[in-house]
Amino acid sequence: MYRFIGRRFFFAVLTILAVSAVVFAIFSVLPFDPAALTCGQRCTPQIIEGNRIKLGFDKPIYEQYWLFLSGIFVGRTYGSGQAAFSCPAPAFGYSFNENACVTDMIKESLPVTLNLAVGALVLWLLIGISLGVLAAKFKSRWPDTTSSVFVLLGTSLPTFVTGLALLIWVSIKWKIVPMSLDGYVSVLDSPGRWFMYFILPWITLAIAYAALYTRFTRAAVLDTLGEDYIRTARAKGVKERTVLFKHTLRAVLAPIITLAGLDFAGLIGGAIITETIFNLPGLARLTLRSVYEFDLPVVLATTILAAVVVIVMNLIVDMLYAVLDPRVRM
Repeated sequence: MYRFIGRRFFFAVLTILAVSAVVFAIFSVLPFDPAALTCGQRCTPQIIEGNRIKLGFDKPIYEQYWLFLSGIFVGRTYGSGQAAFSCPAPAFGYSFNENACVTDMIKESLPVTLNLAVGALVLWLLIGISLGVLAAKFKSRWPDTTSSVFVLLGTSLPTFVTGLALLIWVSIKWKIVPMSLDGYVSVLDSPGRWFMYFILPWITLAIAYAALYTRFTRAAVLDTLGEDYIRTARAKGVKERTVLFKHTLRAVLAPIITLAGLDFAGLIGGAIITETIFNLPGLARLTLRSVYEFDLPVVLATTILAAVVVIVMNLIVDMLYAVLDPRVRM
């Protein structure tokens, strides 16, 4: 088990290094001068050249990449003398547009996206797996028909339609959830306000994803119920509840975990539409704003962060696979 985890962790680290190098190389060959993007309309050649030296853009690409990597672990100092300034580790760069370290900007946005992704994940797993199991257990009966209608609606409606409908009906017409709150607040500071802040975005994402998980779970449960070991368990007189939840559901959870890990990583990478509709100051909105403003350090950092999240989630999925199915360890 430990050898399996160690091997997966080793390859995950190598993949992260390779991805960061490729992304850094792509941004380094973009057809414009990154130093020229660090000042406004009153830029002069002297200011541009000073910023180029201060940010290290005058160095070879391999040296820039090394400074970027080392800054993640030990921090980084820009410039020299009295004009020097530092970004503590982990340092992902400096944004002249916001006059702030990129890490500080990510620290402000990442909690919002994490709360959004985790809450939506829990909600869509509860809804999707529950409806899928019910639909399979009561095949061709009213629970199955109801779940089919839900799947049809969930897969047909785009998230922006669902989000706008929730805003219009729940917030504006029925006034159940306030239309505007005073910004993000931690669950530790005010659980009630935190819940009201995220409930509509959670439902918006959960409806779209739960529909897919309902369909997938139903098909997987029906397929597993036809296996020989399930028929053997029933022939031995094992209770139907035990057959369904202990033997069948455990086998179905393995592929569901894979889907959930990748979908969760995708949300961390950017639920742009949902964050925009509900005006959430998350990572996706930060990335989108940085693209509009050509804030390359922020775009580079968020791109690498999204890739790292995908790799880490794949590593976690591999570990969970090994727990659920011992054959994977071989």
